[in-house]
Order: sequence, then structure tokens, then C-alpha cells
Amino acid sequence: MKAKTFSLTGTKQEEIELPPVFLTPFRKDVIHRAFVNLDSHHYQSQGRHPTAGMDVVAMSNDPPTGHGKARIARIRGGGPRQGEGAGVSQTRGGRQAHPPTSEKIIYKKLNKKENRFALCSAIAATASKDIVESRGHVVEKVESFPLVVSDDIENISKAKDILKVFDALHLTPDIKRLESRKARSGRAVIRGRKTKTGKSILFVTKDAKNLSKACGGFLGVDVVNANDLSILDLAPGSQPIRLTVYTKSAIAEIAKIKSTHLGLMEVLQ
Repeated sequence: MKAKTFSLTGTKQEEIELPPVFLTPFRKDVIHRAFVNLDSHHYQSQGRHPTAGMDVVAMSNDPPTGHGKARIARIRGGGPRQGEGAGVSQTRGGRQAHPPTSEKIIYKKLNKKENRFALCSAIAATASKDIVESRGHVVEKVESFPLVVSDDIENISKAKDILKVFDALHLTPDIKRLESRKARSGRAVIRGRKTKTGKSILFVTKDAKNLSKACGGFLGVDVVNANDLSILDLAPGSQPIRLTVYTKSAIAEIAKIKSTHLGLMEVLQ
């Protein structure tokens, strides 16, 4: 399988042979399982205070019957809440019926071979224009998939320079797609999530130090080293697959990926 490489001005340079990773079958279900597994690794355990909602003096009638009212626990003593139900799950300000506990196991696990197969499948899916478009990316004028550019892009450290590359490779429409997003309303605003930023281009490079500075001001544009590439980068929200741009040196690093299914593919060929 071959792919065209482009310069920073958008001109075609040469064709390179892609590694066997790009021949991996597309498995959306395996990618989803791997994403759920990896996404759970940054979760933080949460629980509730043992006496939350029960720090009140509330008791039910003894005996509970014969008073002409419900048998629920009520606040004793004086004050504005005297006689109100409290301390139990169905009352205002009471405890939760089944609160979350910090002992709950939230760290999910997945077989190493399945995780590696999912990564290879996600990388191979970046070579399909139909799969990339199905995620909502605007790639009508992009000529070749996977999109491979020269290593000179790794030396760019200024936004004005990378903006010219976006125009040359016809990637600007996908970035502008995120600028028209509306602000959220409701509970999300109260909890500090008024805006939700989508995902646009993912640059996979051998050295992301300079390019990450240039792309830092563009919405949804991320840069990652080839050795750190993950399902979380390639399929955000477990929805495959993201518009990905590789450098030639990154392709060489991806070729070093070893997996059981790749060995079987070579034997069958």
C-alpha cells in the first residue's frame, strides 16, 4: 500500500510504501472497547460522607401508627423545620438512597493484544476518506489519505506559518467548522462547561516540541509524538476516526509497532 507525500506548499513530492499496520481490518467495536478501557484510567474515585444528609435530630413516632400521618422520621425540637421529614432518602435535604462509594472499582482492564489490535485498526482507518468524513470532518478537497507531509513541518513554531500549511493542504475548512459552535445552556453552564470544543486535525510527528507551539492557538488541533499515539487521540469519544496528518518520520516510527495479528497477516500473505 502506497501513499503520496506533500510539501509544506501542497505540492506532491513522492510516493512511499506504508507499513503493514495500515492493512489492519477496521473494527469499530474493538476501537470502542479500547477507548472505554483507556478513558477509565484517569477517573477519580468519589464517595459520600458517611453521615451526609443525616446530621439532624429526626425520629419517627413510637409507636408509628395511630397518629394520622406518615411513619417517616421528623425533625424534633423547635425551629422553622420542626415536624418536617428529614434524615431519610425521600425527604428534602435527606441522604441519598444509594450513594456512590469510593470502594467501587472504576479502573477497567483490557487484554494487551486486543488493545494493540485496536490501535492498529484505528491507524489503518485514517487511510479511509469515507470513515473520516463519517465523523463530520470537512475533507472534500483533501487529495490523499492518509495525509503524509514532509518532516519540515516539525520545525514550524509560529502560528502564522502553520496557517499557510493549513491553506496549502486544504485543511482550513475543517478548523473553521468548530468556530460556529453555539454556547451550551442549562446545567452545563452552572458546572463550568459553558462551551464544548470539538476535535479537528491531529498531527502525528516524531518530535512535537515546535509544532505543538504553533498549533496551540487553533481550536481542536492537537500534536502528538508517534511513540505516544493512543486510541484517545485517534478516536475521541470512541467515534472513529479523526482527521490525521502524519510526517514521513512518524510513518517510520509507526512501522516499528509489533502485534500478533501483524505477524499472522505476513504468514497468510
